[in-house]
Amino acid sequence: MDTFDVIVIGAGPVGENAADRAKRGGLSVAIVEAELVGGECSYWACMPSKTLLRPGAARAAAAGVPGVPDIGPLDPIAILAWRDKVTGEGDDSGQEEWLDSAGITLIRGHGRLAGERTVEVTAGELAQGEASTRTLTATRAVVVATGSVPVLPDIPGLVDADPWTSRDATAADAVPDSLVILGGGVVGCEMAMAYADLGARVTLIARGGLLGAAEPFAGAAVADSLRDLGVEVLTGASATRAARDGDVTVTVADAAGAERDIVASEILVATGRTPRTGDVGLDTVGLDPRAPLAIDDSTAVLAASADGDPWLYACGDVTGRVATTHQGKYQARVCGDVIAARAAGTEDADHEWSPLRATADHGAQTQAVFTRPQVAWVGLTRAQADAAGLSVDEVGVDLGAVGGASVTHPDYAGRIQILVDRERRVIVGATVVGPEAGEMLHAATIAVVGEVTIDRLWHAVPAFPTVSEAWLRLGEAYGL
Repeated sequence: MDTFDVIVIGAGPVGENAADRAKRGGLSVAIVEAELVGGECSYWACMPSKTLLRPGAARAAAAGVPGVPDIGPLDPIAILAWRDKVTGEGDDSGQEEWLDSAGITLIRGHGRLAGERTVEVTAGELAQGEASTRTLTATRAVVVATGSVPVLPDIPGLVDADPWTSRDATAADAVPDSLVILGGGVVGCEMAMAYADLGARVTLIARGGLLGAAEPFAGAAVADSLRDLGVEVLTGASATRAARDGDVTVTVADAAGAERDIVASEILVATGRTPRTGDVGLDTVGLDPRAPLAIDDSTAVLAASADGDPWLYACGDVTGRVATTHQGKYQARVCGDVIAARAAGTEDADHEWSPLRATADHGAQTQAVFTRPQVAWVGLTRAQADAAGLSVDEVGVDLGAVGGASVTHPDYAGRIQILVDRERRVIVGATVVGPEAGEMLHAATIAVVGEVTIDRLWHAVPAFPTVSEAWLRLGEAYGL
């Protein structure tokens, strides 16, 4: 009963996908989860955060359109109730039923390695002496898909100030009067917008600009939009200390070192995450529990594959490669298929874009930020292309100038920018900023993954009047 072909530690969307693909490949699979099946994305990240952001986006899309009446302020109580419905109010029985229907065995408890191909699962409360331990054996592979955890910066008084992490922000049962956010990345920007929409007075503090991983014009557009909403955006600033006495007082230093105090009801720390490797038992197989699990493109853990017989695999945030749900699920599909193919002796990955290799992790990663405007990008940014020594042409188009924009909203605004490899004349990166930018990204993703030349792309005729007509304008701007 405790022997399976594959054991997956972590039943978030990444672990579920790895388990599903391995099961489809004819293997017996167990998946181990200490919290809710469906993981961070379903209950505390992607789904609740986008639900909180959608009402403000819908109101903004309607505002100012001739003939559409003013819909007035948002209803926070109704929005939080909708959020609860989307997340199932913490009930993962539907996810459990799906695992059962797929023939995947769910084992609840904390899973950790206890040697090669061995996983110990602890269930219950250790502190109360009621914990039980179950030992599982994998005949083929163990997959680690434990995700990541927030990092708290070393700021005096911060821990004692009882800060929110992203989980607290997406699961809050009420909207605070005021909120200070540390961090100008995806979580910081999205939560600043969501809580400003819901009526909180928000201050966002970022050491650099916003969305530093994206093109600079994208972060600048989001900063402008947040300020228009009434958010105080402090860039080039850092928190030097924090204290709570009812409210939270955060001392902030600007680039010149001048300090000021900001008082708010709550403080959200969104300064980054780290792979969750510390409690997975990596030390029992000779691996560093403080480091990400470095993998090859088959998702096999490099340090556990030295003898040519991979048994330990990893995918998602825990690898340190890409911290997005969609890229982690992509790795997981590769992972499950690779394990099944190796078990059957049918692995065939003799080309770069084999379904058994996570090639898109290199130069074709995608990201979408659900602020207003939305920001989405794929492949390389200009800074990354320059760092790689790649000679590229940068071409951009104002989205508000195309026909589809004029019939969508009188004040439609946005920009699309592509990077074209001068030697091969293929698109190696694209960024879209504007309404529903995430929905526009996939055309660029296909172009990057397919290495479509700009000359061939000229023959992809966009429908009129759509905002996608921007692709025609990009070709014209490139000189076609």
